[in-house]
Amino acid sequence: MNEKNEFHLENKTGEIDSWKGWISVGCAFASMFICFGITYSFGAFFDSMSAEFNTGRGATSAVFSITMFIIFTGGIVSGNVTDRFGPKPVLIFGGLFLGLGLYLTSLVNSIWVGYITYGLGVGIGVSCGYVPMLAVVGAWFEKRRAAAIGVAVTGIGFGTLLMAPLAADLINKYGWRQTYVILAILSIIVIVVCGFIIPRPPLLSNQEPKKNIGELVKTPVFQYMYFATFLSSLSLYFPFVFLIPYAKTQGINEMAAASLIGIIGMASVFGRLGFGVLGSKINCMHLFQITFIITAFSFIFWLLASKSFVMLVIFALLLGTGYGGFVALGPTLVAELFGLVGLGSILGTLYTAVGFGGLLGSPMGGYLIDTTGSYTIAIIAALAISSLAFLFLIPVERFMRSRIK
Repeated sequence: MNEKNEFHLENKTGEIDSWKGWISVGCAFASMFICFGITYSFGAFFDSMSAEFNTGRGATSAVFSITMFIIFTGGIVSGNVTDRFGPKPVLIFGGLFLGLGLYLTSLVNSIWVGYITYGLGVGIGVSCGYVPMLAVVGAWFEKRRAAAIGVAVTGIGFGTLLMAPLAADLINKYGWRQTYVILAILSIIVIVVCGFIIPRPPLLSNQEPKKNIGELVKTPVFQYMYFATFLSSLSLYFPFVFLIPYAKTQGINEMAAASLIGIIGMASVFGRLGFGVLGSKINCMHLFQITFIITAFSFIFWLLASKSFVMLVIFALLLGTGYGGFVALGPTLVAELFGLVGLGSILGTLYTAVGFGGLLGSPMGGYLIDTTGSYTIAIIAALAISSLAFLFLIPVERFMRSRIK
C-alpha cells in the first residue's frame, strides 16, 4: 500500500474540495499574477536603471537578488501569521507594502536606496502573496490538491508572460520611474481586493501536533530538500535578470528580448498545469525529479544559442516548463513528506532556500560576466549547479520508497 503521508481534513460541513476552495484558488492566482509579474519584469528595467545610476551588472542585479531573498525568507513570518490569523490581514498588508515599495523606488536617486525601497517593499509585499497562498490553497483541498495548487501558481506564469512585455512598453512610453508608479497602483488594487475576498480554510483534523520547525530542519530528508531547492534557485533566477540584456547584446531588439521572459512565463503555465494534473495521478517525487532534469537541460540551449533567437526561445520554453512544474509540485510534495499541519510555516522555512539562492545567484552571475567579459562561464556555472541540485533529490526519493515498504 502506498503510504503517502496523507493528512485528512475535517469535512463535517462538506467545505473541503468545495467551491469556496476555488475562490481561494482565484485569489491566489490574482495575487501571484501581480506579485511575480512585477518581480520578474525587473529585467525590463535593468538597462534603464543601470544607465541612470551608472552601476555595473553585479550592483544592479543585487536589487533583484535582495528582493528574492526577502520574498522567500519572509515566508517564514507570513506563513506563520497566516496559520494563526488567516490570509486576509496578510494579503491586505502585502498589497499595501508592495505598492509603497514600488512608489518609493520611483523616487530614488541612488541604486543603494533602491536596495531598501525595492528590496524591502517588493520583497515583503510578495512574501505575503506567495507562501501563505500556497498553504491556504493546499488546506482547502484533499483529493485535488496538486491540481488546485497547479492552477493557482499559473498566476505566476501568466504574470511573467504579460507583465515583462507590458513593463518594457510602458518604459519606452513613460520611463522607468513612471512605470513603477503605474505598477504600484495596480498592485494595491488587485491584492487588497483579493485580501477582502479570500476565505479562510477550515481547521485541520489531525492526531499529530503542529510540527516543531527546529526539530524538522534537523532531519536528513528536510536538509536534502533544502539543498536541492537552494541549488536549483541559485541557477534559476540568473536568467530572469540577464536573459534580456544577453539577447540585446546579440543584436535582438528590445521587445523581442523582453518577450523571452514572457515565453518563460507562458511555458511555466503549461508546466504548472500539466505537472499539477499529473501530480494527482502519478508519483509526485518522480515528476519533481523530472522538472529538475528539464531545468538543467535547458541551459545547454542557452550556452549554444549565440545570436540565434530560436535557440533562446527553446531555452525559455524548457526552463519555463521545468520551473513551472517545480513550483506546482513543491507544496504537494512537502505535504506528502511532512503533513498539512502548519504547512505555511513548513513551506516558509523550506523556501528560505529559494531566498538564499535568489540572493546569491544573480550577483554571482553578474560578477562572472563582468570579470570574464562574457556570459559563457556564467551559463556553464548555472548548468553545473542546476545539475547538482538534481542529485540531492535522490536521497529524498529513497526515503519515500522506504516509507512505502
